[in-house]
Amino acid sequence: MGKARAAAEQLVFENRQKVRFHSLCAEFGIHDLSAAYAVQDEFVKILQSEGEVPVGYKIGLTSGAMQEMTGIPHPISGVVHASMVHSSPATLHLADYGRLGLELEIAARFGKTIQPRSVPLSMSEIVDAVEAVCVSIEIIDDRNADYSTPLDLLTLVAENSWNHGIVTSEFISDWPDLAACTGRIYRNGVLESEGSGKDVLGHPLQPLIWLGEHLSRRSEPLTAGTVVTTGNFVRTVFAEAPCVFRFDISGVGSVTINVEN
Repeated sequence: MGKARAAAEQLVFENRQKVRFHSLCAEFGIHDLSAAYAVQDEFVKILQSEGEVPVGYKIGLTSGAMQEMTGIPHPISGVVHASMVHSSPATLHLADYGRLGLELEIAARFGKTIQPRSVPLSMSEIVDAVEAVCVSIEIIDDRNADYSTPLDLLTLVAENSWNHGIVTSEFISDWPDLAACTGRIYRNGVLESEGSGKDVLGHPLQPLIWLGEHLSRRSEPLTAGTVVTTGNFVRTVFAEAPCVFRFDISGVGSVTINVEN
């Protein structure tokens, strides 16, 4: 068994046992991002061997708030699977996670395929390829990670970038200026935080250019039908007790999540 597969099996085990997040780099020789994504590939293959079907990607760490929170200064990606996609309203259970985190994002659904290429994508090409957008809440499990020091980027990437699914509003094909949109998070009806679309790399669709280039380096297309979450408007909110969250993005929609034990 190769080191990448062994690392992936260990990460799947630690996820399911809710072991506190820690670095596996030294143990499994994960020395750079290429090695981390190789482990992620094996992590995803394990899930798919159990029946999971890939339907898209998450892009993480696309806002200054999230980069400051984690100490990681650039985006990362992970794979989204069909069984983890939920429509609003959704119910999530604290017992299913080491620590449940929720992130307010725009999701884009592609209507056209973008093939791997050596020339950078333009925003106009992205807008032409995207057929619809919605409010998306990415579900993460950080397994009680310690944010007092910078996170281990490589183990985070290897673990499919902490993606545990998404909750979506209805997709819309006629959307407002996403950079000007305001996102708000309410916990039990009380406003908890808010941010702007421009905080996501200047525009919530800008991360799709990064993803297209990332996939091109791997000789992978962005296929029609793919759904991509593009990054958190604000810092992650964590649910420590049962509550009701509402996530709004002006002009796009709302998502409601009931958190139970």
